[in-house]
Amino acid sequence: MARKIVVTSGKGGVGKTTICANLGAKLAGLGFRVALLDADIGLNNLDVVMGIENKIVYDIADVINGKCRIKQALIQDERFPTLYVMPSAQLEIKSSLSGEQVKLVVDMLSPNFDYILIDCPAGVDNGFHRAVFSANEALVVVTPHISSIRDADKVLSILSNYNLHSKSLIINRVRGDMLLSGEIISIEKIIELLNIPIMGVIPDDDAISTLSSLGAFAYGTTGAKAFSILAENVHNGSKKIYDCTYRYRGFMGVIRRNIKRKV
Repeated sequence: MARKIVVTSGKGGVGKTTICANLGAKLAGLGFRVALLDADIGLNNLDVVMGIENKIVYDIADVINGKCRIKQALIQDERFPTLYVMPSAQLEIKSSLSGEQVKLVVDMLSPNFDYILIDCPAGVDNGFHRAVFSANEALVVVTPHISSIRDADKVLSILSNYNLHSKSLIINRVRGDMLLSGEIISIEKIIELLNIPIMGVIPDDDAISTLSSLGAFAYGTTGAKAFSILAENVHNGSKKIYDCTYRYRGFMGVIRRNIKRKV
C-alpha cells in the first residue's frame, strides 16, 4: 500500500507543485512506484510542470464520473517509467468533487504504488480539505518570509484536526547569501516558530523555476542535490539537510555573495 502524502502550504506561490514534481521524480529515480495527483481542480498546473499538458485525454473527474478506467487517466512519465500523473479536472466546477470521491481514487491507486503525492491547492477552502482528506502524511511548504510562515502556522492548526501520521516541514527558496548575512529568517528560527520536524531545505535556484516552466526536472543544479536529499529523508526518515550557505563561504564565497547582490 502506498504512502499518501499531501504537499500543502496555505499560501500560494511557495513552490508546492515544483516540489511535488521534483520529489516524485527523485523517488521514482530510486526505483519506487510514484503517482502524482493534482488536487487543484480548475487552477491546475502540475500537468505543465510535468510537461504532459498535451497528453491529457482523461482526468480525475472522468474517473470519478465513470467515464474511464483509472489506468486510462494515468499518464506515464517518459523519463521515469515508474512515475505517473493523475491530471486534475480543468473544466469541472470545484465544488462538484468531494473529498470522499478524491479519496476513493487515491485508495484505488494505492495498491499499485509506493508513494502517492497529492498536490494541494492554495488556500484553506474546500480544495484544501479535499486534498488533505485523502492523505495520511503532510509536507508543509514554507519560504523564509513572515507571511508564508504565518500562513503555514494556520495550516498546521487546521491539519491537527485530521488523523495524519506525520507532519513535516520543507523550507523552499532559501538564499544562502542572505541567510549568512542575517537578511532572512534562519532555518532554526522557522523550525522553532512552527514547531514541527524539518524534512528538507531547497535553495533558491533560478534553474528550477526555468526548468519547471519547460516541463523539465532539476539535474546538475544546486537544487537537484537538495531534492535528492529530500527524497532520501522522506523514504528513510533520515535528517540530512542541504546546506544552502556552503557556496557563499570562504574567499570565493564572498565574491559570489557580492555578485549575487548586484544581479
